[in-house]
Amino acid sequence: MKRFFTTIKNIFSIEDLRVRILNTIGFLIIFRLGSYIVLPGIDANLLTGNQGGIFDLLNTFLGGSFSRASIFALGIMPYISASIVVQLLTVAVPHFTKMQKEGDSGRKKLNQFTRVLTIAITAAQSYGYLRATVNVEAIREPGMFFTVSSIFILVAGTMFCMWLGERITDKGIGNGISMLIMIGIVSRFPAAIYQEAIGKGMNGALLFILELLALFFVVVGVIALTQATRRIPVQYAKQVVGNKLYGGKRDFIPLKLNSAGVMPIIFAQALMFIPPLLAGIWRDSDIGAYVGSTFADFTSWQYNLLFAILILLFTFFYTAITVPSNDIADNLKRNGGFIPGIKPGKQTAEFIDSILSKITLPGALFLAAVAIMPAFAVQAGVTQNFAQFYGGTSLLILVGVVLDTLQQIESYLLMRHYEGMMKSGRVKGRSQFAAA
Repeated sequence: MKRFFTTIKNIFSIEDLRVRILNTIGFLIIFRLGSYIVLPGIDANLLTGNQGGIFDLLNTFLGGSFSRASIFALGIMPYISASIVVQLLTVAVPHFTKMQKEGDSGRKKLNQFTRVLTIAITAAQSYGYLRATVNVEAIREPGMFFTVSSIFILVAGTMFCMWLGERITDKGIGNGISMLIMIGIVSRFPAAIYQEAIGKGMNGALLFILELLALFFVVVGVIALTQATRRIPVQYAKQVVGNKLYGGKRDFIPLKLNSAGVMPIIFAQALMFIPPLLAGIWRDSDIGAYVGSTFADFTSWQYNLLFAILILLFTFFYTAITVPSNDIADNLKRNGGFIPGIKPGKQTAEFIDSILSKITLPGALFLAAVAIMPAFAVQAGVTQNFAQFYGGTSLLILVGVVLDTLQQIESYLLMRHYEGMMKSGRVKGRSQFAAA
């Protein structure tokens, strides 16, 4: 306990880190306050707030703002959808690929395009949201003016959330977009665990303890998935600079079992919100009713099958983007490094790519299995609100964001020559390539 308080003291004794943590808390408070501001023209007391299925899951990610019809009802989900589209374009369209390789100027153009696309996606999703989730009885004066004004407000709310996320990334600690999602999830956890405990009662106390124990082991498994790495040994050749001999050391490239982190889950979840919202627009047709009922239920086999497939695809896709084997091989060759028994250059890139493919498949399968675990938890008798934390997207996002944030705090402590947060010396968040 003494060590814990010493670490906290060290954290707040670093001025830059202290300011960043306070900035992050301030931005998150603003985000939470905005989630309670209801859209003009809606009577909050008449909102049903019980959509069920996928809408409850979306409500969890947005910290309840979805069911409250707040100005942040859509949160940053449209921005994530736009980011998916842009990243796909950088792979499939040569113009966007070239733009991505132009450095800072290219990234600025892509960011600007992402913002414009976010506005278009938010406008489309806002219309679907107003029709599919807001009951007519809660609208004081339904009509064209209410619809148009609400769409403008929802678009502005999403853009403001995006701005908050960027400010957290620049002025705070951790990834801003992920932090906004995490705080929405955390805000729902106390109520979910309280409802689960009350629902079980004294007769179900043992069952509730077993559920908590199972949740503990799921968390341990998710942390193991996040931390697991495959180390590729690297040897650096000796170089003579002046009268001194440099190099000759051994190092390694840490390839993570799940190199894509939490992003495949976020991307896949963002796409899974689209079918029920679009189905709400054509809810009077048979196809719209079928799609809406099927994909609004996150325990249905159709939903979980599509969700798992999307996670597998995005895991391989995002891994290919974040871990470019050709760039790693070029960096090794440029710095005089090589993998023992493998020729530098093309063969090194092929070797890294083969190792990455072998470890990504089991990692992607485990990731998909954990993501659909809440559906099995519901079938086992766990209440829906608590089951969303029983593995699944919520837990993966929480573990990923917390580890990433702790890794950044650890870096500040070590940079200022303070002892790390863990006795072992390092908090392993998003790993960096030792050879890069």
